Amino acid sequence: MTISPKLIAYLEEDIAGGDITTSAIVPKGKTSAVIVSKDDGIIAGLSEAKDIFNYCGADAEIKKADGSRVAKGDIVMEISGDSHAVLMAERTALNIIGRMSGIATKTARISAKIKRINPNCNVAGTRKTSPGFREYDKKAIFLGGGDPHRYNLSDAFLIKDNHLELCTIADAVAKAKAYSVYKLVEIEVENTADALAAAAAGADIIMFDNMTPDMIKRTIAALSEKYIGKGITIEVSGGIREENLGDYVIPGVDRISMGELTHSVKNFDVSLDVKPALKTVNIVKTVKI
Repeated sequence: MTISPKLIAYLEEDIAGGDITTSAIVPKGKTSAVIVSKDDGIIAGLSEAKDIFNYCGADAEIKKADGSRVAKGDIVMEISGDSHAVLMAERTALNIIGRMSGIATKTARISAKIKRINPNCNVAGTRKTSPGFREYDKKAIFLGGGDPHRYNLSDAFLIKDNHLELCTIADAVAKAKAYSVYKLVEIEVENTADALAAAAAGADIIMFDNMTPDMIKRTIAALSEKYIGKGITIEVSGGIREENLGDYVIPGVDRISMGELTHSVKNFDVSLDVKPALKTVNIVKTVKI
């Protein structure tokens, strides 16, 4: 079987010294278990969990598709195999499902709120991900119906305030386009004048960073006559939370990027329940002499 080295590393973190509890008290032998959803939402991470169980020597059957909606009490996976293999993989598998499903569920909820106001506006993630887990954080955003945004610094140009401390907007955009004609050029701006300069320089995406809703409306109005609707994507970011989301779903905004999709994850509750066949009872018969 093929398994990502990252998944093996996550597992090794948990079992580096072996599973001493299982080894000491649980008899070897075939058993079965189920993973049950204890929340309502979007399930994710099942394919990764299956790989982990398989790597440990257990068989796993996915019962709900990644990205599908599940309800509390739904069985999302069935597992069978040696009891030691099942218990060894348990926590790593559940951690991955819990985090990815939490991200996917939040993304789906926020996306639905945005779409109710503006069907043409999308929610996107950021690079504010858990170190070493970005691939799966981004996959969870996608499964929840969001835009993963950049996976790494080489995916697209994103010219930020610190870059602009060292060169002008026009210079930055020109140099980026000269460096590669195959990558989008996005530029972060904090006021209307810089947004107009970015558009004039030929930026593909303009990110309004930490701008108030009123400032965003004024800036879109300033851009609208010459630039809006002519290939420039408008993104807003900074200070946007689920609670104030509606204030930023403004006509002309194409994408809302939110760090809280991944940096403030509420874990989705799932549990692994071993079927009773694993449990053994020692009966001691007392004999009178």
